[in-house]
Amino acid sequence: MASLPLTEARRLYIGLMSGTSLDGVDGVLFDAQALAVTGHVHAPFSHALRDELLALNTPGDNELHRAALAANGVARAYADVVSQLLEATSTTRSQVAALGAHGQTVRHRPDGFDGYTTQLLNGALLAEQTHIDVVCDLRSRDVASGGQGAPLVPAFHRAVFGTGGQDGAVLNLGGISNLSLLFADGRTGGFDCGPANCLMDGWIARHRNLTFDADGAWAATGRVLPELLAALLAEPWFALPPPKSTGRDLFHLRWLDARLTPGLAAEDVQATLLELSARCVVDALKAQMPDVRTLIACGGGALNGRLMRRFAELLPGVAVQTSAEHGLPVDQVEAAAFAWLAHCFVTRQPGNLPAVTGAAGPRLLGALYPA
Repeated sequence: MASLPLTEARRLYIGLMSGTSLDGVDGVLFDAQALAVTGHVHAPFSHALRDELLALNTPGDNELHRAALAANGVARAYADVVSQLLEATSTTRSQVAALGAHGQTVRHRPDGFDGYTTQLLNGALLAEQTHIDVVCDLRSRDVASGGQGAPLVPAFHRAVFGTGGQDGAVLNLGGISNLSLLFADGRTGGFDCGPANCLMDGWIARHRNLTFDADGAWAATGRVLPELLAALLAEPWFALPPPKSTGRDLFHLRWLDARLTPGLAAEDVQATLLELSARCVVDALKAQMPDVRTLIACGGGALNGRLMRRFAELLPGVAVQTSAEHGLPVDQVEAAAFAWLAHCFVTRQPGNLPAVTGAAGPRLLGALYPA
């Protein structure tokens, strides 16, 4: 497939990301030639939309209607972020080649002949409201070709964080954690590791009515429960080899509740969940890249100081850093990746890595809703 030349008119893209943590929308203005973010806006979801998106992760009544309305809500939230971003950066709509819009994942079941992945977003409504070309549904083509549809960011991580001369990894800590493996010989790997923030966020919401455990402070008041940690790590999914991906379809509070015993202190469970988030990454990293020298963390979990310290303690000899130390703030990386994927679509370049997702081959990712 021939790629189109990168002209001045194709340099600027907007990336829109709302992840498994459901903390809202990150939007970035991205220069595809410089591989640089030139503007960033974050906006939280309304409480009503967040609650409905969380509810739609599990089967319920009247799902088709509710999902359609939620997809409209996500489109309007994205459009608001686009307007704020254009104003903040003094950018006109005509300067933007396209929006790369992730949508909100509510189902991710890619395995087998009938595999699928669902990200709620009304792309037509987003194009209508922004008057900018929208590239969305970026995971489905990879799934259709036998892939996991995730993670899609390793190629972007290679372009931006390529370590050169040594094995290094990039770790995204959203609701789910995923690793990009950047081998010194030029090979790129990647896979989902397991829960990063989703279980910790759900547990603290249940017990303290907070949306997240700031800096791991509540977890720090508890102690790790070895028997519970072992029961959690015994989940068969962790033993699966790559390629693999996961989400709230598997890791949710009902999954946790089934492994709890009566009488456990809530803060001890939180401490154990933080340890689970660290261990599932470290165990996988040691198995797949034993000579890793650098670990670059991004996503909301990279702001959890206690979690980051656990990575450093469990990986002696590895430089544990954040993406901010490499020029890209932790809350901008994923949105930038989806702007980059929109650029790949517009310039007719494959966006997936078959070695990562297990797809039958390189594929052009996304569906276009013209302005």
